[in-house]
Amino acid sequence: MKLMIASDIHGSAKYCRELLEAYEKENADRLLLLGDILYHGPRNDLPEGYDPKQVIAMLNEKKNEIFAVRGNCEAEVDQAVLAFPVLADYALLPLKERMIYVTHGHLYNRDHIPPMKKGDILLHGHTHIPACEEYDGYIYMNPGSVSIPKNGTSRGYMILEEETFTWKTLEGEVYKTFA
Repeated sequence: MKLMIASDIHGSAKYCRELLEAYEKENADRLLLLGDILYHGPRNDLPEGYDPKQVIAMLNEKKNEIFAVRGNCEAEVDQAVLAFPVLADYALLPLKERMIYVTHGHLYNRDHIPPMKKGDILLHGHTHIPACEEYDGYIYMNPGSVSIPKNGTSRGYMILEEETFTWKTLEGEVYKTFA
């Protein structure tokens, strides 16, 4: 199975469209969204192409291919308009001998580690900065942000295929892999 992982769309129809175009080009089987889908939040400027209603329509067309976790900008009103579940604080994905703990990053993160065994992966968005860092006992990964990248990083996503993670820009340029 080929999984596309993305985070922090923040209501940008422009970058959501680019993400979905990349999803089609990747020929991914599923899209995992790590939260902050519709709202830009009080700390962020409006992203280019801010139009949550268009984002709703685009993502709802893919409702059977998307699963998501709740970001700090999601609320029950978002669930009322999105046709796929968005209010789970985390998800667990098995990957061979490892477990991937999937969350947005505002509740569980490098400073507040969820229950994990040695070798497990903590996967979250929230910081808007791509990452792949090995810590004592676990690996922290972040796809960065689709619409509001920070620290000079590119808009992007991750692909998980077999046991290999690949970080890409929205244009499809590979800039990191981890196996």
